[in-house]
Amino acid sequence: MKMIVGLGNIGPQYDQTRHNTGFMVADRFCQEHQLTFKRSRMEAMLATGVVDGQKVLVVKPTTFMNDSGRAVRPLMDYYNIEVADLVVVHDDMDLPVGKIRLKKHGSAGGHNGIKSLISHIGTQQFNRLKVGIDHPQKVRVVDYVLGKFKPVQVKPFEDSVSDAVSALDAWLTGESFDQLMNQFN
Repeated sequence: MKMIVGLGNIGPQYDQTRHNTGFMVADRFCQEHQLTFKRSRMEAMLATGVVDGQKVLVVKPTTFMNDSGRAVRPLMDYYNIEVADLVVVHDDMDLPVGKIRLKKHGSAGGHNGIKSLISHIGTQQFNRLKVGIDHPQKVRVVDYVLGKFKPVQVKPFEDSVSDAVSALDAWLTGESFDQLMNQFN
């Protein structure tokens, strides 16, 4: 089984905000594959199914971004998910809107959701799919990531969400993460 984790914050006040990029990719992935999220007792919304012959678990933690690892680690244990079978989708301020980047490992880079995952999983060696949200100009970072995309950013962002879903689809068909990095980065 493969696990896709989209990072974000729960609640309508966070819908369509930059920091909920991981949730938006997870939602689009599930929509395209007719998977439905259900609330679980394990602090997450879960969708399960078979995509391209591969069993997949899609996760949206309900712990808020900064404590995402608290939800993900128990799910990995319960479903016996190896770190190599995990991809975490999240926003990245160091990428322009419209760009995605896949990475096999690395530090948190200031992203508190990733910091929580590293702490709870116990390693930095997990796959990430980063979706660009641009860096704020003269705006506090917190206000920027919790804000909505500007009208000029919407189309490039939607394109990057489509690219992210395509990368996840390719991963589920068995392409290695190295191949995906060459193809999508």
